[in-house]
Amino acid sequence: MAGDEIIVKFSNVSFEWASNKPILDEASFSVRKGSKITLMGQNGAGKSTIFQLITGESKPEAGSVNTNENMTIASAKQVVPREDLELTINEFFQKCFSEKIYNIDKRIDEVLEVVNLEMPHDRKVGSLSGGQQARILLAGALIQDPDLLLLDEPTNNLDKAGISHLTNFIIGYPKTCIVISHDADFLNAFTQGVLYLDIFSKKIEQYSGDYFTVVNEIKMRLERERMKNARLEKDISHRKEQANFFAQKGGHLRDVSAKMKRKIEELEGEIVDLRREDKTIRNFSIPVQEDIGGVILKLDSVAVAINHKFVNKKVNISLNKKERLLLAGPNGIGKTTFLEKLASGQAKGEHVKAGVKIGYYRQDFSNLDFNATVYQTLSKAIDSGGMEQAIRAHAAGFLLDSEILKAKIGSLSEGQKGLVAFAAIALAKPGLLILDEPTNHINFRHIPVIAKAIDDFQGAMILVSHVQDFVEKIRVDFTLDLGSL
Repeated sequence: MAGDEIIVKFSNVSFEWASNKPILDEASFSVRKGSKITLMGQNGAGKSTIFQLITGESKPEAGSVNTNENMTIASAKQVVPREDLELTINEFFQKCFSEKIYNIDKRIDEVLEVVNLEMPHDRKVGSLSGGQQARILLAGALIQDPDLLLLDEPTNNLDKAGISHLTNFIIGYPKTCIVISHDADFLNAFTQGVLYLDIFSKKIEQYSGDYFTVVNEIKMRLERERMKNARLEKDISHRKEQANFFAQKGGHLRDVSAKMKRKIEELEGEIVDLRREDKTIRNFSIPVQEDIGGVILKLDSVAVAINHKFVNKKVNISLNKKERLLLAGPNGIGKTTFLEKLASGQAKGEHVKAGVKIGYYRQDFSNLDFNATVYQTLSKAIDSGGMEQAIRAHAAGFLLDSEILKAKIGSLSEGQKGLVAFAAIALAKPGLLILDEPTNHINFRHIPVIAKAIDDFQGAMILVSHVQDFVEKIRVDFTLDLGSL
């Protein structure tokens, strides 16, 4: 259980990435020693920035961020930094420490066991699957045995066994932990309190209780505030009609009207400034490429990773228009590698029909140009070139406003990159859709909308997802489990 000692304290902290991109406005909260906390907020609200302020990577413009003296902090980021992809596993873990650790191999083996991963230490980080990289990032934080553990979307790319392993670890972790995640069941298993970063007010609201209790508490409070506002607005409207009627009559009724207007102002002051709830993206469709038919994709073989080496296995799968394949198997079996080769035309045992356009949602977004703006990315997705107004209207449906359209892809949060990827795919009108963990980084409110758009798609599709609830929302015709080949 959490103690009374406060180890992190934000006092009236203000922070902005640019003059037009404020993240915090005089925000205050505190974290007690030994507590397990969830950090909530909309995609792009600045949750990862809170972590950077805690670790000291970023400095507040106003206010203060205080952490306990001599407290050790370790952070597991969402994705491996590009400059670390060429490191060996041994070098990656050495980099987690400011001084050389001489007995590090033993410590690496111990921490890899905690994250349920077995791996030679001379293997390059960039050669690992998305799920394996997620576990390495987690292990990089755990090996430091910090007083404060910061986990940013730690379940992304993890299979069911990996999530179960991580959940048990956090429950048993004797020190303090703050977690950002969109996996509600995972969060509820250990959460003792919630910090909610409101993207509109730029404040942080602090709640105690498990995740589901807090989400319900926020929902009920908003409903009470809405009901109060509705009553006040009805009363104000009625009084305004009367005041206008009396004002037109003249004489002493004008005085009555003036008094009523003062009362109206008083009532208007009582209207609660409702926090606008996290918006959900608008319903959208992914139009299919025109004039395609017959066999869109034929698979004769697929490469499977066995003992860290790829072995070709024969399969016999054909996908026609409107047919979907679920690609399954544990982390590290080779799902992402296969999809990458398929999307680039380098897979040996596959044949994509000539002329078929591929819409590829890549889990690390590396098929997006990080130096291009969001507007340029969406513009490029339309073959014939689109009207600016149409692109802006389309982007707005994905919560990509005019400021975000001007931003470079590399400056966006991972959740915003995901929304850009879907917006671009919808504009591209693909014949074959390849989706590699399409719920990663995405706010849970958006997921039903995305699931419906994918399920309504009329072309061929290959899907990889470890999120069972999501998979159940999508009709699947065939399942290929690489682990059983």
